[in-house]
Amino acid sequence: MHTRHLNEQLVRVLKTIGYDVGFQRGEGQYLYDRAGDRYLDLLSGFGVFAIGRNHPVLRDALKSTLDGHLPNLVQMDVSTLAGILAERLLAEVPYLDKVFFANSGTECTEAAIKFARGATGRPSIIYCDHGYHGLSYGALSLTGDPNFRNGFDPLLPACVSVPFNDLAALEKALASREAAAFIVEPIQGKGVNMPSDDYLPGAAALCRKYGTIFVADEIQTGMGRTGKFLAVEHWGVEPDMVLLSKSLSGGHVPVGAVLTRKPIFDKIFNRMDRAVVHGSTFAKNDLAMTAGIATLEVLKHEKLIEAAAARGAQVRDALKAMIPGFELLKDVRGKGLMIGVEFGPPKSLKLKTAWNLLESANKGLFCQLITVPLFKDHKILTQVAGHGSHTVKLLPPLTVTEDDCNWIVRAFDEVITSSHKVPGAVWSLGKTLMDNALRKSA
Repeated sequence: MHTRHLNEQLVRVLKTIGYDVGFQRGEGQYLYDRAGDRYLDLLSGFGVFAIGRNHPVLRDALKSTLDGHLPNLVQMDVSTLAGILAERLLAEVPYLDKVFFANSGTECTEAAIKFARGATGRPSIIYCDHGYHGLSYGALSLTGDPNFRNGFDPLLPACVSVPFNDLAALEKALASREAAAFIVEPIQGKGVNMPSDDYLPGAAALCRKYGTIFVADEIQTGMGRTGKFLAVEHWGVEPDMVLLSKSLSGGHVPVGAVLTRKPIFDKIFNRMDRAVVHGSTFAKNDLAMTAGIATLEVLKHEKLIEAAAARGAQVRDALKAMIPGFELLKDVRGKGLMIGVEFGPPKSLKLKTAWNLLESANKGLFCQLITVPLFKDHKILTQVAGHGSHTVKLLPPLTVTEDDCNWIVRAFDEVITSSHKVPGAVWSLGKTLMDNALRKSA
């Protein structure tokens, strides 16, 4: 049915890399396929399942909302549940004052663009190379990856790209005083690229200097993912606007939230005839608001943010300790349970020859020699951190246990060990993937 009616190319990808196992059930951090085999999910729906799949507290909350026969989306009324969720979010980010709800992360980005331009009267939005902010037209205009952008021009005008982690380049872009906003992921999702310790504080100071709104896209990094409620807390930064989505949904009902300062909000919704100047039909629906409230409750009562910090350190430290023993393993970085494992060119002749063959067929193909055996041989689902990337990204549910972390470390150790044996089973897989890549490009 997917091949006939939906995305045929996705089906082909799954079959090519052996991921077509037919998942039947999800529970917490685990997935179960049609044969009943259990997998550890390090993808978590691109970071959606922070509290794990099908959490009983969330399910019960959604059921009780349905059983309550609430009026829901009257539109000419205000939602009690939306008020509760807004209050609880702002309690976590007390320097911000107002919340706008949306249906997704990309809708939050679109709202941020409108709010920033409307509040400042300026046309330009500054974003970072390699950043990702969504795939609708405004959000795509702020997404640096050409694999997403190509073929969809012209995008929004006055969107200016600067290198990530480069304060001099940012100041140069801000100096014209035409920038309404600077939007940045505190840790870039595509590559798990980390800022230097002075970058985000410096960017916030520059935005204040030039009258530009500082927007933190915490759609993937927020809600405890990095061991703090917001990733910017690691660097003591207080943005003018924060974007949240993904795990706020609990994995059941899509929801997004734009948290902002009151002066910005009041310049958009500044008169009664502009009370609905921006909105989204389903944004404050009762199920979405319930999902957000329940997710915050689970994070708090199960101490999952603290767990993310502890378990993330456990995995990072163990993987970092492997670096001296493997010439293909270059770096392990991240915060909390957002971890990047980077591979790079080896020095020994046999490995270098094999690496170069793969890279000539398709940049970043080597990482499939890590992710595919992790999946097939060790029942671990993970992903490469972007097109052409040499980094494997780990985004597990924050519910992972110490045993799960040991499972991750053992599996990586075995797969990386195999990747250093040429010829070997991993490099036979590499030849198959290379042949497929060459056929696609032919």
